[in-house]
Amino acid sequence: MADHCCGSANLSAGPSGGSWRRALWIALGVNAAMFLVEMVAGVAADSRALQADALDFFGDSANYAISLGVAGMALAWRARAALVKGATLVLLGVWVLASSLWALWVGTSPEPIAMGAIGVLALAANVFVALMLYRFRTGDANMRSVWICSRNDAIGNLAVVAAALGVFGTGTAWPDIIVASVMALLGISGGWQIMSLARRELRSVREQEAWT
Repeated sequence: MADHCCGSANLSAGPSGGSWRRALWIALGVNAAMFLVEMVAGVAADSRALQADALDFFGDSANYAISLGVAGMALAWRARAALVKGATLVLLGVWVLASSLWALWVGTSPEPIAMGAIGVLALAANVFVALMLYRFRTGDANMRSVWICSRNDAIGNLAVVAAALGVFGTGTAWPDIIVASVMALLGISGGWQIMSLARRELRSVREQEAWT
């Protein structure tokens, strides 16, 4: 998931800072659009895996937005932004997990054709972003992490496509529910880690202020 590999990007990373910023703006637009597309399609197709995969796009969008919006601000403001992002990821993850359990209880089954089509679209979006960021793969740790994150997200998209094939082949919702549950749990775990780190940073800021 996005939460495990994408840190806030350094926007002033040497001579490529301008092109890096433009790449982040494009990546932000693509990921934000795909978050909305996958979430709406997931609800329409009754697919929990699509909804869970949308969390990846949300996490990436939040990382890019934080990088672009709070770069250069004080650590306390960056930590507060990360705290909001982490809390939102946890809430979305809990919602997807609860939705998966509800689908299991009532026995609903998603629409595999729609799942597969949107999964392929999401894969194409992540491949596009990964190729766009490929030239930054040898930059600093922040640049590398964003490229690796986009590359790894494509694996999540493949899991959604595999779940769609599984639903089509078995005629049951189990592949969709399994993939969605795993991705939702990863989202909750990542969001909690982000919140924990943000709280530590805020605590460090308060301690520094107390000594001054």
